[in-house]
Amino acid sequence: QVQLVESGGGSVQAGGSLRLSCAASRYITYMGWFRQAPGKEREGVARIIGRSGGSPNYADSVKGRFTISRDNSGYTLYLQMNDLKPEDTAMYYCAAAPFTSRPLDPSAYNYWGQGTQVTVSS
Repeated sequence: QVQLVESGGGSVQAGGSLRLSCAASRYITYMGWFRQAPGKEREGVARIIGRSGGSPNYADSVKGRFTISRDNSGYTLYLQMNDLKPEDTAMYYCAAAPFTSRPLDPSAYNYWGQGTQVTVSS
């Protein structure tokens, strides 16, 4: 089992920045960020592999604006979000899996946090 706890959400104006954090109870190789807006399906935002953070994957909608990373221990996952837009408003979830070949598919992840809300106003 892996427990995941997100933090760092909040309300910002368009163009602003936020950094989300996810603390894991133990190291696990594949970790990612997902989001779900009201009335929409959960979607993948970014995924990272291993302690070195190699091979990150990003949704097209966030490329160039969001950066996923891990600390040296591999226990904490981050999502730096810059140039936020109103369409980024959603509940953001941290997820993890021992292995997945589908980087941004929510169904490929075994463990989930409770989520942290991000609200971007225009």
